[in-house]
Amino acid sequence: MSRLFELEFYLDNIKLIGVLSILVGAGTWALDIFDLVYICPFCRAQRTVILILGIFMTLPGTSHFILRYLTSILAFYGLVVAGNQHFRGWFAIQQGEFSFGEQWYLNTWMLSFCAICIITAQVWIIFLSKKK
Repeated sequence: MSRLFELEFYLDNIKLIGVLSILVGAGTWALDIFDLVYICPFCRAQRTVILILGIFMTLPGTSHFILRYLTSILAFYGLVVAGNQHFRGWFAIQQGEFSFGEQWYLNTWMLSFCAICIITAQVWIIFLSKKK
């Protein structure tokens, strides 16, 4: 259990984390395709970035500079989109218009923060991975 707090655990399991990222990205796309969630262009961009970075994590050459360059571009895009969506939530809070809604776990303010955390973690894992 204590290994969960060590960076090496995540670097050693990069492919497994990549597969989990692919499942998250594909699963959320499935929810969107089957109209189980409302259409959100911000969410679509974020889930696509998480999915593609997950694919990158399963590739054998995660330490290659081209893959890291593409990771940087995609992550920057995903983080800008997630940051904008998250800021909209803060703006609504400041205006006194914020509401979690009945399904608080689907609140875009919370989910965009989760996307920020996931994308940032993916970038760290890809950039800190070593050649094997």
